[in-house]
Amino acid sequence: MPAAARPSDRNFELKSLIHKKLIGVLNLDRVSSVPKDRLRTEIGRVVERLLEDERVPMTTAEQNKIVEEVLDEVLGLGPLEPLLKEPSISDILVNRHDKVFIERNGKLSETSVRFKDDAHLLHIIEKIVSQVGRRIDEAQPIVDARLADGSRVNAIIPPLALDGPCVSIRRFGRHVITQDEMIQYKTLMPSMMKFLAACVQSKATVLISGGTGSGKTTMLNALSRFIPEEERIITIEDTAELQLQQRHVVKFETRPPNLNKEGGINQRQLLRTALRMRPDRIIVGECRGAEALDMLQAMNTGVEGSMSTVHANTPRDAFSRLETMVLMADLEIPTRVILQQLASAIRLVVQVSRLQDGTRKIVSIAEVLGVADDRIQLQDIFVFERLGVTDAGKVQGKFRGTGVMPKIMDRLRVAGIQVPPTIFEEVVPVNL
Repeated sequence: MPAAARPSDRNFELKSLIHKKLIGVLNLDRVSSVPKDRLRTEIGRVVERLLEDERVPMTTAEQNKIVEEVLDEVLGLGPLEPLLKEPSISDILVNRHDKVFIERNGKLSETSVRFKDDAHLLHIIEKIVSQVGRRIDEAQPIVDARLADGSRVNAIIPPLALDGPCVSIRRFGRHVITQDEMIQYKTLMPSMMKFLAACVQSKATVLISGGTGSGKTTMLNALSRFIPEEERIITIEDTAELQLQQRHVVKFETRPPNLNKEGGINQRQLLRTALRMRPDRIIVGECRGAEALDMLQAMNTGVEGSMSTVHANTPRDAFSRLETMVLMADLEIPTRVILQQLASAIRLVVQVSRLQDGTRKIVSIAEVLGVADDRIQLQDIFVFERLGVTDAGKVQGKFRGTGVMPKIMDRLRVAGIQVPPTIFEEVVPVNL
C-alpha cells in the first residue's frame, strides 16, 4: 500500500486539520482552564464537520479515537499519552519519530506508536520542557526535565542527535514499593530485609550500587521507610525522584545554568546548605561528581545514617568510582586519606542488578571492614548465586547468607536492635 494511503497517515492528516481548526474554535491560551467534557464536545463537533466536508467514511469508534488523540495533542503529550497512562510501563524510549520502544517488566519491546515527523516530536519535547521552565534549541540541545507525576525526561535534538529528536522517559509511579512486595517479587529474602532494616534504624550509612535501570532509586525509597518518623531528612537530587513517606522531609533539587552559564546550583552547594539546616540524615539521590567529597565529610561529621546511590557493577567498583569523584574536587587529597574517609563513612554496600530475565535483585550486601594495603576491605554478608536459566528464560539461583557474623552487629546491640545470628546462614532458592 502506498505510504500516502496508509490509514495511520490519513489519521495524522485528519488530526493536523482538526488541530488547525481548533485554533479558530477555542482560545488555546485558556484551554487548560476549560473542562475536558466541554473540550470533548467542541472537538467532537469539529471532527463531524470535517469528516462531512472531506467525505471520509469512518465508524463511531474511529471518530471517538480521533477525538481522544486530538485531546491528547491539546491537553497532553500527543502519541505518548496512552503509554503514560499505562502503569506497567517503566521506560518510554523514543529513538526517532517513527521508532518508539517501551520497557515492561524489565524487557524492551517496540510499539506501534509514532509521531508524524521530526517537527511533531520536537513540538512535544518543547511542550515538556516549557512546563518546567526549561528550553531546548540548537544553542541548548540537551535538557533534563520531569513530568508532573515525577517521571524523569531526558531529551536531545539535532545537531547532536543525528537521526532527529530523541527522548527517554523514566517512569516513577505514585506507588512506593513495600518490603512485602520486594520479598514477593524475590528481590531479596526476608532475612536480608530484616538485616537492612536494622542497619538503617541504627543509623548505619548505606551506599546502594548498581547499573542503569537496576532499581537503585526503588531500593533507596524502600530502605528509607525504616528511618524513624521523628528524624529530619534532607534529600538532594539532580531531578526529584525520591518518594520518602516521612512527614519531616526537606527536598532540594539542583538547577542547571542558563544560556549565559549563570545561575546554576550544583549538589555540592546544596550539600553545604543542607548541613546548616540541622539534618538528622542526608539522602543524596545519586552521587556522580565532586559532591562525593562533601557527602563524605557530612557522613563523618555527625550526619550518620545517610544514604546515596552510585553507578557501579560491584561494591569494590563503587568505591573506585567514589574515590575518582572525590579527586574531581581538585583539592589534592592523598589517596590514603580518601580511602580512610570512605571506609569510616560507609558501613554497608547494597549491590542491585537487573538480570537477563528482567528481574531486579539484590546480588550482594557487603560490609566495609576498613583499609589495608591501600584497598578498601569488604566482606559479603548476603549474596545471590546464579545457577542457570529455565526453559522459560527465568534466572535460577539462590539467596544465601555467607555465615559470616558482621561487625555491625555490635552497633545493632548498642542501639537495642535484636537480629538473630541464624539469619546469616539462611538459604532461599529462586525459580528452582
